[in-house]
Amino acid sequence: MVNTRKLPAGKSLLERVAAVLGRHVRRGDRLVAGLSGGIDSVVMLDLLHRASKKMRFELAALHVNHQLNPAAVKWARFCRAYCGELKVRLRVVKVQVLREASLEGAARKARYAAFAQVPADFVALAHNLDDQAETLLLQLFRGAGVKGVSAMPVLRIGDRGLRIEKAFDRRSELNRNARSSAVLRPLLEVSRAEIEAYAASRKLKWVNDDSNADTAFDRNFVRHRLLPVIAERYPGYRKTLARASRNFAEAADLLDELAHIDIDSGSPRLKVAAVRALSVARAKNALRYFLAGHGVTMPNEARLVECVRQVHASRGSRLVIDLGAFQLRGFDGELQLVTKAPPTAPDLCRTWQGEARLPVPELNTTLVMKKGRGTGISLEKLQSAPVTVRLREGGEHLRLDAKRPRRSLKNLLQEARLPPWLRERLPLLFCGESLVYVPGIGIDVSFSARAGEPAVEPHWEPRVVVT
Repeated sequence: MVNTRKLPAGKSLLERVAAVLGRHVRRGDRLVAGLSGGIDSVVMLDLLHRASKKMRFELAALHVNHQLNPAAVKWARFCRAYCGELKVRLRVVKVQVLREASLEGAARKARYAAFAQVPADFVALAHNLDDQAETLLLQLFRGAGVKGVSAMPVLRIGDRGLRIEKAFDRRSELNRNARSSAVLRPLLEVSRAEIEAYAASRKLKWVNDDSNADTAFDRNFVRHRLLPVIAERYPGYRKTLARASRNFAEAADLLDELAHIDIDSGSPRLKVAAVRALSVARAKNALRYFLAGHGVTMPNEARLVECVRQVHASRGSRLVIDLGAFQLRGFDGELQLVTKAPPTAPDLCRTWQGEARLPVPELNTTLVMKKGRGTGISLEKLQSAPVTVRLREGGEHLRLDAKRPRRSLKNLLQEARLPPWLRERLPLLFCGESLVYVPGIGIDVSFSARAGEPAVEPHWEPRVVVT
C-alpha cells in the first residue's frame, strides 16, 4: 500500500532534488534518466522533468528490457506512454542477461553496460536512501572492504565515485571532456516513504515488478525480512547507515591517497621493488588501487594475498599472476598489466599476395602494406619467393646495417627490451626462408628499397608496440 503521509516540513522534494542537480548539472547538459517503470524511476523522471524547465538541461529517458520477466513488454509500453505524456524522448534497449551465479548481479552488469553506451553528460538513476542502506548491508554480508561498503555515491565519473552530499560545489573539479560516463543519483538522500508520498500527491502511476517480492533474491530478503526487524529497534537506521557509508567512503579515499603516494598508478607498470618495500596490508592496498585504476575486476582477498606473496617470493622476470581476463607479468624489475591472449599455434602462417591489407586474426592484428617509392621493402625483391607472416621459431637473424654483421633476432629483441610474452606473438615477415621485417626492429638491408624503386612500407593495426 502507498504511504500517503505528508512530506516532512522544510524544503519540498523538488527543491531538494533541484539542489542536488544544481551542484552538478549545467544549462545545456544532456541528462538521460534510467526508467524501469517502477515507482522510484517514475518519481525521478517527474522531478527531473519539472526541474528541467527552470534549469534548462536536455532530458531524455532510457528503458532497459532485461527480457527476464513475461511482463517486460508491458513495462516498455508503459514507459513509452509515460514519456509520451511528458514529451520526453525515450529509448528502449533490449539486453541479454548471462546466467551467472547471481542473476541480480548479471542483470545489473547488463544494465550498466547499456547505460555506458548512452551519449549524455549524465545518466540519472533512481537509487534512494533505502537502497543505500540495503546495499551497505549486502556488501557487509559479502565481506567487502571499505571501498565496497562505501556503497553508492551521489555522483560517479567513470570508475571514480565523488560523494557530494553537502552543499558544496565541486563542479570546477570535474573534467567536462570525461563526463559521458557520469552517473548521477538525485534521490540518494530521499527515503522510499517520501517517494511514495510524492507519487500519491502527484497522482502518478507506475508498474510493479512481481520479482521484487521474491525473498529468494538477496536484496529482497534484506528489504522485506531483515530491515523491518531492524526498524523496530532502530527506526533511524537509514540515515545512520548512510552516515556510516560516508565514513567508509572517507576512509577509502584516504587509502587511495596512500596508494597514490606508494605507487605511480597512472603507469601500466608497477615497480616490483616499490611493492616489496611495503607491508603486506599496504602492498594489498597499492595493488587494489593499481588494478582499479586500469579497470580490472578486483580479485578476492585470498587472491590478493597470493599476489603479494608472489611479488615478494618470485623473480621479477618470471612472475605471472592470473587475474581473469588480465595478467600481471614481471619483466625488467616491473610488473606489467597484460590482457590475456589465447595461445597461438606455432605453425601460424599467412601468405601475402600483394593485397593492401592482410588480416592475421590469431594475433588480433592486420598487416598493412603501403605502396611508395624508395622507402621500405623492395617490391622486386619480394617477388623472388612467397611472402609470409610467421612467428619466431628460434635461430632467426637480421642485418639492419650494411656496414655491420647479421645479428640474432633474440639479441635484437632483448636489446629492445621487448617482454617475453610479446616476443611469443610477434609477427615476422619472411620472403621464402629469409627474414625481411620485424616490427619495432627494422628491415633487413638485403630487402631495403633503393632510391626511386617501387616499394612497400609495412605497418600493423593495431600497432605492434615494442616497449
